[in-house]
Amino acid sequence: MMRSVSSFFALAAFAAEAQGVQAFELQSPDIAEGKTIDMKHVYDSFGCTGGNLSPELSWSEPPAGTKSLAVLVHDPDAPTGGAGFWHWLVVDIPPDVRGLKRDAGHASGKNLPEGAKQLETDFGDKAYGGPCPPPGKPHRYVFTVYALKTEKLGDAGHGRTAIAGFTINQNALAKASITALFGR
Repeated sequence: MMRSVSSFFALAAFAAEAQGVQAFELQSPDIAEGKTIDMKHVYDSFGCTGGNLSPELSWSEPPAGTKSLAVLVHDPDAPTGGAGFWHWLVVDIPPDVRGLKRDAGHASGKNLPEGAKQLETDFGDKAYGGPCPPPGKPHRYVFTVYALKTEKLGDAGHGRTAIAGFTINQNALAKASITALFGR
């Protein structure tokens, strides 16, 4: 059964490539798949002493029909009873933007692309909040860019991260992620 499932996905990827469908990809000079996040991107409170700079992110051409983009950063390993922890939510990124500069998550919003806005994180701020897990096993931090079929999400979720995540996923045409690690 496992072989037929993996064969199905390989065939689906081949069919998409044959039809000229481009893969939607996320890259960063600051974070890498499966690698430890540098201290300059770690939170600066709750016992952590990092620089709390959001990493630079860039992505490939989104699929046709993309009307806006969103970037979310989530720690699925946070000890919150299964909800994880939301570290950054950026919505209403114009569809022609291909990345966010380092420190785009500054609370002032001064480094965001025009029209983009930050929603409240689980830290309670409308800004990037870097990793700061409790001591123990390293946590995974999933950085995801979403290509959306809607122009504006505005205050999606009205301060509720789960509703914002739900709304973003309901409007997603494609997504791409990098999962990086941090522990203390």
